[in-house]
Amino acid sequence: MLEMFSYPFIIRALVVGVLVSLCSALLGVNLVLKRYSMIGDGLSHVAFSAMAVATVMNWAPLTVAIPVVIAASYILLRFSSSGRLSGDSAIALLSTGALAVGIFIISMRSGINTDINNYMFGSVLAISKSDVTLSVVLSLAVLALYVVFYNKIFAVTFDEPFARATGIRVDFYNMLIAVLTAVTIVLGMRMIGALLISSLIIFPAMSSMRVFKCFRNVVICSAVISVFCFLSGLTVSYEYSAPTGASVVIINIAVFAAFCAADFVRGKIGIRNEKSE
Repeated sequence: MLEMFSYPFIIRALVVGVLVSLCSALLGVNLVLKRYSMIGDGLSHVAFSAMAVATVMNWAPLTVAIPVVIAASYILLRFSSSGRLSGDSAIALLSTGALAVGIFIISMRSGINTDINNYMFGSVLAISKSDVTLSVVLSLAVLALYVVFYNKIFAVTFDEPFARATGIRVDFYNMLIAVLTAVTIVLGMRMIGALLISSLIIFPAMSSMRVFKCFRNVVICSAVISVFCFLSGLTVSYEYSAPTGASVVIINIAVFAAFCAADFVRGKIGIRNEKSE
């Protein structure tokens, strides 16, 4: 463990990974409860396309991808709220279209296969010092906004009609959730990859919901699970020279299975106690 932390790229991955894990876990609870958890998959494909264009043009990938993905989240939300397309249909159209554009652009330029693999599957080596600075600033901004608007986000997540009736600007806070999600997706892509980043949003939230029912407890548990799975995945990746993204996802799956088992056992014990009474 001490040897692992002697490498600068591991420290960079650790800092960015913990912050992105926290952001994705907090937002994931809201997205799962709103049945909008696959938005991460759609936005990650848009981010891949934007990064592909940036790579071909020799631009800074994160600087290009963040505003593009924020714009895509706005368009996605507008399409869904207008009723013209369902949420799933809008995400499917956006994700497949953006992925096709990214692949087409890459095919026009040879010699950048390594960068594309990093975007698709993630790599701790792909995180530069400038990426760390930008990621830390934006991640802290995401966490701060989530904490400041926690009550409003909670209200919009559970009961939009009631929140609207009480004067809460539902459209604004839905847009805020989408924008924060977009930023988190882009920041995590360089390390986890476009194909796996949505798992950071889904698995911790689903795992914590198997055991806890209170929203605040679910959020806290989800954050703890997400950070634990990332740290464990980073360690496994270093020890066995395995892809970081895949390692993190596999550990998330194992944790989800353990929480499902705990929920099952708790249910059985509850039924047995009821029968004994």
